[in-house]
Amino acid sequence: QVQLVESGGGLVQPGGSLRLSCAASGNIFSMYTMGWYRQAPGKQRELVAAITSGGRSNYTDSVKGRFTISRDNAKNTVYLQMNSLKFEDTAVYYCNADVRSRKWGSRDVYWGQGTQVTVSS
Repeated sequence: QVQLVESGGGLVQPGGSLRLSCAASGNIFSMYTMGWYRQAPGKQRELVAAITSGGRSNYTDSVKGRFTISRDNAKNTVYLQMNSLKFEDTAVYYCNADVRSRKWGSRDVYWGQGTQVTVSS
């Protein structure tokens, strides 16, 4: 089993910054793509950013130039640096990870419990 624990959410004013972290632990043989999703009230969960094990990243258009995803493979941790935050960035942010738990085992996707980000003046 693999656990993902997010941290770093909170209340911030428009234009401010937050850095989210997500640490994975448990039975991890290989960690593939890791990502950040968000879900605002009344809306579907959407992909914010993702990063491969090799460091290639992609972003949803609304956060390009403002958010940066990164990862530390030695620590099995993914980060999301969020700058120039807007009201519409308010949501619960979830991380996920594509993990192979054993050398010859299958790959599974795991989710964190979510962390609230609120942008308000």
